[in-house]
Amino acid sequence: MATIGLTDGATATGILGLGVYRPERVVDNEEICQVLDSSDEWIQSRSGIRTRRYAGEGESLLDMGERAARDALASAGVSADQVGTVIVATSTHTQHTPAAAPQIAHRLGSTAAAFDLVAGCAGFCHGLAVASDLVRGGSSSYVLVIGVEMLSTFLDPTDRSTAFIFGDGAGAVVVGAADEAGIGPVAWGSDGAQSDVIIQTPRCEHIDEDHPPVVQMQGQAVFRWAPFAMADVAREAVKSAGLSLGELDVFVPHQANLRITQLLTKNLGLGEDVAVATDIVDSGNTSAASVPLAMERMLREGAAKPGDLALLIAFGAGLSFAGQVVRVPTLG
Repeated sequence: MATIGLTDGATATGILGLGVYRPERVVDNEEICQVLDSSDEWIQSRSGIRTRRYAGEGESLLDMGERAARDALASAGVSADQVGTVIVATSTHTQHTPAAAPQIAHRLGSTAAAFDLVAGCAGFCHGLAVASDLVRGGSSSYVLVIGVEMLSTFLDPTDRSTAFIFGDGAGAVVVGAADEAGIGPVAWGSDGAQSDVIIQTPRCEHIDEDHPPVVQMQGQAVFRWAPFAMADVAREAVKSAGLSLGELDVFVPHQANLRITQLLTKNLGLGEDVAVATDIVDSGNTSAASVPLAMERMLREGAAKPGDLALLIAFGAGLSFAGQVVRVPTLG
């Protein structure tokens, strides 16, 4: 069986537990089109999305992050007081100060170091890389990484470029030392020259003055960039892990758009035996939560199994991107 390579003397780390939270409210394209000038056929043809989840009334980003975190801890068999660091990857925590991470840590009964990480849709993969390095460096025995977004709060329902794309949800993992390498070296970077492609703007038409900033995106620019630039990043991540693309079992890209996923898969030349995540169809684009949510669905539905070699890659606002090869964890 192929193994993930590490530099000599490096501590092996892995994903010890995985947990997710999907809000109960399912929003189909018909509901979106009650406000948006569009149709179910148009939305599916351009994004692959049929439904997405929105947080319920009174449900907060902290609530969703806590639920996913508790499931991840239970899956890993790790208690909150064993966690040395809590990292929350999010772009939709409206307060910013105080950060979401210390508040979620407190809810869990933890006084661990806790901070938010803002890297757009690439936030979870950034957080996973930081967590692995914290364990390797001896700063923490266990790190809890949470990707959580409440994007429904940040949408202009009349914007044909964003209103149908985004959804809400949370995914979390526990990272710790492992007998065998379960998290490969990260391949990451940024392209700030394209920072205007995905933005939050404080005001726009059709939005009340007290509404949070709304997401605006140049969808065509993202489509021209992601399937090609991210193929190179994916190859770098696989090479850094001492592997070849042919040794992968699973591909879990950020769930941005089904057409992007399909073109990226084609550009990488992945074989038909590699299972590819398509959680975008039922969950929409959940930004920093999309990778763990997609991995959980693949495990739950049997498309992936514990121990499989999976390539994770994510990209988004910044423009920021990150990816790594991991061993798929057991679903608790």
